[in-house]
Amino acid sequence: MAGSPANALAVIGAGVSGCALLAQLRRLGWTGELSVWETGRSPGGRASTRRSRRGPGLRFDHGAPLFNISSQPAPELLAPLLEGGWIEPWPGTIAQLDRDGQLQPHPGDRFSDGQLFRGRGGMDQLCQGLLHLAGARVERQFGTLVRHLVVTATGRWHWLDGAQQRLGEADWLVLSGTLLAHPRSRRLLGWDEPPLQPVARRLGDPQLDRTLAAIAALHHEPRCTLLLPIQADHGQSWRDLPFRWLSFDPGAQQRWDLERLSIQPFDDGRCAVVAHATAAFASKHLDVFGSGSTVAGRRTSDPTDAQEEAMIRVLSAALQEVMERWISPSERGGSPCQLMRWGAALAQPPGLFAELMLCPQSRIGFCGDGFAGPGFGRLEGALRSSEALARQLMATVEPISA
Repeated sequence: MAGSPANALAVIGAGVSGCALLAQLRRLGWTGELSVWETGRSPGGRASTRRSRRGPGLRFDHGAPLFNISSQPAPELLAPLLEGGWIEPWPGTIAQLDRDGQLQPHPGDRFSDGQLFRGRGGMDQLCQGLLHLAGARVERQFGTLVRHLVVTATGRWHWLDGAQQRLGEADWLVLSGTLLAHPRSRRLLGWDEPPLQPVARRLGDPQLDRTLAAIAALHHEPRCTLLLPIQADHGQSWRDLPFRWLSFDPGAQQRWDLERLSIQPFDDGRCAVVAHATAAFASKHLDVFGSGSTVAGRRTSDPTDAQEEAMIRVLSAALQEVMERWISPSERGGSPCQLMRWGAALAQPPGLFAELMLCPQSRIGFCGDGFAGPGFGRLEGALRSSEALARQLMATVEPISA
């Protein structure tokens, strides 16, 4: 391998791409130090599982209830995840709803074509499995918001919190999401500019400048979800539905502002119901994040609870109208709903080109589902981009043993 020896690599962001990069680096023989830093309480990103405090064992796979592999050969990490029991084939039935409220055969789409999988015991098991593959020597830091980035005179990366206190350092840095590089961080968190921008100006790396320009042009659609717990005494009606995943055709989306519905049954008779609103609906409420969202706790100012409650009422009414053919109002469960939201849920075409993944001069890399290619905008793309970046790093960096 070419390049200067480097011992430590840090990943900021413990979503699927960040965890997959760590796993693939170890599988390819990386022997240096590895660490991962995540704002949330646990790994997963959009593939996280929200575990409710209102009832033991109640969980919501709220961002990605399942994932699909639509092209071959499959990502290299898929087989060890299956063999380890971290994921399993998704056994459910998919249907589509039209504007008249009638079920139609599902024509397939980018989220359901190919092989379907889920985390065994929750979608968060996907990232837990990836971290398991990465090994015990990965330092893991959760609940940590990186606010500033610094490169020392020796080219070593430091990252700091909001009080300018150093959190960690490494020879190489990888951003597995775009928040620290994308202009949306200004609106989302009230920052003057993305933390990577002032560093790039000082480094003067043409490759990094091109990457930042491409990231700034990358567009994401927002999404929000309604989480409805169904207790065991009402669960059978939901379990008897002729689908586990209900998609909405364009006419149905316009009528109800819903894009898809996921029914997630448990062995004890309870169900978790997750209703995904359309991008158009989420775009109307960009400043409402859901009180349980990680970002909501990081903002200096938030909308009132009344705004969140109004969104919940609208989505709840739409869900009830959609389900009245199968579920009576008394069977909806009566438990309080929750709202979750992602300001940058789905990357939009054309995406980033693979040659922008790694900037060797600045010792920084990027991965995530925003890179063009098979699986773009989905968890499959997150896996594939991380495998590609791992290969580039192994060809460029010469790790030394910790």
